[in-house]
Amino acid sequence: MSETGFGARLAGAITRHGRLCVGVDPHPELLEKWALPDSAAGVREFGLLAVRAAAGLVAIVKPQVAFFERFGSAGYAALEEVIGQARAAGLLVLADAKRGDIGTSVEAYGQAWLTPGGPLEVDAVTLNPFQGVGALEAPFALAHSGGKGVFVLAATSNPEGFDVQRARVIGGPTVSRTILDEVTAWNRGHVDGNEWGNVGLVIGATVRLTEFGIDTTPVPLPPVLAPGFGFQGGDAGDLRGIFGGLAPAVLVSESRSILASGPDALRVTIENRVRELEDVRV
Repeated sequence: MSETGFGARLAGAITRHGRLCVGVDPHPELLEKWALPDSAAGVREFGLLAVRAAAGLVAIVKPQVAFFERFGSAGYAALEEVIGQARAAGLLVLADAKRGDIGTSVEAYGQAWLTPGGPLEVDAVTLNPFQGVGALEAPFALAHSGGKGVFVLAATSNPEGFDVQRARVIGGPTVSRTILDEVTAWNRGHVDGNEWGNVGLVIGATVRLTEFGIDTTPVPLPPVLAPGFGFQGGDAGDLRGIFGGLAPAVLVSESRSILASGPDALRVTIENRVRELEDVRV
């Protein structure tokens, strides 16, 4: 097992650099705004520029895999380079891939993103628990053994997910609460209670947690990836009001609201946003 788990590494990185997570999302419209081609070469350059702007300022960056994946093998080659440059710059890298399956298939997904020395090696990956949190045991175990992390979708901001995520399991809590409880149980069995867990949650910044049955403070705390700030309207100044006891472990994830400033102003925009978040109480 790695001597330093992902949760502990992330907590230390946030202490040093703050809780801003910069999304690396090369949308076609952003590529156009950045005067880059809508191609594998374009997303490569976009990703490298974003990494250079974020290096030394934030704890973690989050490439959105889909925007690279649409260019096939060339897109994956671009993504490998972006990931490699980010990790070489001392940034933690979270691959927003949202993979999910069962058995050897989900194990292979875990191996693709979490194997030390692998071509797509990152520090953490997002996973989809639709087939049950227990089905993700293999990537959880791989992450734990290699000092890596996993973020499991739990309560997302998109309205299409509300009915499913707020539905109740037979005789029990909501689906979202069940995911949180099962993640907490796994973390409790694998990390010290004083540390953050290595398995975290994806919880949207614009959802009302009580509506999803998330009205508790788990021990150990799971890291929380919180999309929905900035462009989608989440207010990072009210982390405690939004996330309650989960707030200390929240990553404020922003992409388009930062990336829209363009490559020349990007580093200053990131620097200013980091400074704004320094005064947020959790």
